[in-house]
Amino acid sequence: MIRVAAVGDIHLGPDSAGLLRPAFDTLGDCADLLLLAGDLTRHGTAREARVVAGEVAGLPVPVVAVLGNHDYQSDQEEAVTRELTDAGVHVLEGDAVVLDLAGTRVGVAGTKGFCGGFAGRSGSEFGEPEMKAFMRHSRACAEGLGNALRSLHDGGSTLRIALTHYAPVPDTLAGEPPEIFPFLGSYHLAEAMDAAGADFAVHGHAHLGTEHGMTPGGVHVRNVAMAVIDQAFAVYHLSPTATVTAGDQG
Repeated sequence: MIRVAAVGDIHLGPDSAGLLRPAFDTLGDCADLLLLAGDLTRHGTAREARVVAGEVAGLPVPVVAVLGNHDYQSDQEEAVTRELTDAGVHVLEGDAVVLDLAGTRVGVAGTKGFCGGFAGRSGSEFGEPEMKAFMRHSRACAEGLGNALRSLHDGGSTLRIALTHYAPVPDTLAGEPPEIFPFLGSYHLAEAMDAAGADFAVHGHAHLGTEHGMTPGGVHVRNVAMAVIDQAFAVYHLSPTATVTAGDQG
């Protein structure tokens, strides 16, 4: 059984140093891996990313992250990524990492993802160039995730986790105003997970949403935005047969 800790939307800033570290220091007792589902900073500056790096550097478990829309706000996403990488975090965007956890090969494929909406209520690549570019970016993020998941199959990973910031399903958006659903995620992400094969999926972004959801193909999805799980992290137990159960909470 692999214990996966996850949280998103921690929105750390210069005044947040030490806020999460006490909880994160307990991860060695309750988890094998920590996933960060984007919006790690408030305004996407290198200074804020340095605070995040301090919270997770040297933890007793591997840390894997994707960035969120807040982490792009200041056009410093490369510097944000660099600060996290220098602290030992695996930052993913259309790629994957394979970890040996307690003798099990666990692969994590990640992308920030993007907006666009869900089946029957989504945008399309039609009309103005701006709309086409908007939806092409959404599709490109999903294609990157799908390719990364397929690489994990080829690499023989026993468990495959999809990590995104934007939501792949509307289930986990319940509680958010329906009018903004198209700006909270895209069905293209779920299609990529179902087509390429994922055993579990984690996202953030929807602060007023719901924790539990599922893709049309049966992949269990969890919204781990901190405002939703209401704690420093949630822990999920994954078996090699892809059974998912809630575990200890951080």
